[in-house]
Amino acid sequence: MKAAVVFEKGQIPQYADFAEPKGIQENEVLVSVKAASIKNLDKARAGGKHYSAENKTHQPTIVGSDGVGYLENGSKVYFFSKKGTVAEKAVADKKMMVEIPEELDFSTAAALPNAVMGSAMALKFKARIQPGDVVLVNGATGITGRIAVQIAKLYGAKKIIATGRNEKSLKELQELGADEAISLQLSDEDFKEKIKKIHNETPIDIVLDYIWGHSVEIILSAFKGDGTFSHKTKLVTIGGMSGDTIQLSSQILRGTDIQISGSGLGSWTKEESALLFSEIIPEMFQAAIEGNIKIETEEVDIKNIEAAWNTEIQTGKRLVVRI
Repeated sequence: MKAAVVFEKGQIPQYADFAEPKGIQENEVLVSVKAASIKNLDKARAGGKHYSAENKTHQPTIVGSDGVGYLENGSKVYFFSKKGTVAEKAVADKKMMVEIPEELDFSTAAALPNAVMGSAMALKFKARIQPGDVVLVNGATGITGRIAVQIAKLYGAKKIIATGRNEKSLKELQELGADEAISLQLSDEDFKEKIKKIHNETPIDIVLDYIWGHSVEIILSAFKGDGTFSHKTKLVTIGGMSGDTIQLSSQILRGTDIQISGSGLGSWTKEESALLFSEIIPEMFQAAIEGNIKIETEEVDIKNIEAAWNTEIQTGKRLVVRI
């Protein structure tokens, strides 16, 4: 079969022949793949830079962590696989599979679930969002941040604040449900004062962070208490595009009712992961059909995977490989 294969660690995937899956287990099923999205996760894994792949000996590997296609009985499904998905055939775990409604196109079905994992899981299980909460999405102009704004609205957020560097994307976020947009290109002092003003007027319940780094240091300093009772805020980190570490003052933690946690592979319980497939993704597929969630894609044929791998995709769009 044809597949997108990384033959040596750090190389760009090549369109090549690869052995069809064999030895399918009882809990697995074979999928004829029609599309698969390419995320930062997939690129990091392919390069051996993701924490889930750091200590593994590299062997020729098919890229991709999820995809969409048909089962032998004709069912249209989204699936997750640890054995690669950008190929004509892929092996799926039966417990990590979701039926796709006929009304939903393959590109949307391929692109949406990873962004849902990076937003709904954090909102629902880490932040425990409640209707009426005020949510700040830091680094919201990326594809997952855009979905986070829309899902926070679906989950009943009273107010949503979005931050980012791309001015055009910030305006688009207000059309998608953000009530306020703050540019990360402001000076540190101006950015801090804007966050502080909002927090004083409508206390922020949840911060979903996609970039970490210096902006988080400023946000935390804006929340810093003064020795009186403070509002409880939950900060959930999901990405580290601006750096993997921050400097955190002990005084902020001692003087502020703030809870810091992370959301990602390895941080969810088995029960939460099961609900992702049984409830959350189906719910978001339906929201997409109804027009309550919008995601843009850029499509490329699997034959052109090498050229597309490092191509800069327009902000807010997900690369989808058609097979």
